[in-house]
Amino acid sequence: MTAYAFANLHPTPVLHDEVIAYMERVQGTLDPFGGRFLVHGAPEREVREGEWPGVPVLVSFPSMRHARDWYDSPAYQELLPLRTRHMPGDLLLIDGVATGYGPATAAARLRAVRT
Repeated sequence: MTAYAFANLHPTPVLHDEVIAYMERVQGTLDPFGGRFLVHGAPEREVREGEWPGVPVLVSFPSMRHARDWYDSPAYQELLPLRTRHMPGDLLLIDGVATGYGPATAAARLRAVRT
């Protein structure tokens, strides 16, 4: 099942050279794990509910195992401080839904548990 690394990053007004170096090198850490950017910064975005005080980044992986292995890999762990020293944020590794998933089916399961 596809999994995702979803980040909400908080850039500073001046982009530090280390963040640019991170951007130049990060794809090389994703490739061995099948990681692919789906969203990277999203220059056009609309906040429709709540607040969004950051920049969204979404990367897909073939599975949660691939996502975990990428994040924990020595190559990424070595690179990570180049971003975190100058651009803090939040990052989640999350499973996608299975093929054929339907929210109505999930709601029915929840309703059955409540009765």
